[in-house]
Amino acid sequence: MIKVHTDKAPAAIGPYSQAMVVGNLVYTSGQIPLDPVSGEMVGETVTEQAHQVCKNLKAVLEEAGSSLENVVKTTCFLADMADFAAFNAVYAEYFTGHPARSCVAVKTLPKGALVEVEAVAEIK
Repeated sequence: MIKVHTDKAPAAIGPYSQAMVVGNLVYTSGQIPLDPVSGEMVGETVTEQAHQVCKNLKAVLEEAGSSLENVVKTTCFLADMADFAAFNAVYAEYFTGHPARSCVAVKTLPKGALVEVEAVAEIK
């Protein structure tokens, strides 16, 4: 196993890694919309936050030698399922390969985020 870390994505806010590589797969931790430099929340709407989440995932995946195009599965967490359509619009811009996905509403997310996404991707 290889631990993945990049300064181009937010540092872990707990006892975990940004991602782990096992064989030819990378498993990311959930990303919330934090600015990698300041550590502050980015955006007030699910649209703004979803863009930052996807940028953070992209940075982690690239550090691991993968990409958004190689994602095979995502798990998406929304603070409010009413944001599903707006989230999907942003998600579709980044995950053009249409990976398998689960999307659920949760009671709360870390730091009051509106969205969190984790991914499993192949390293080619």
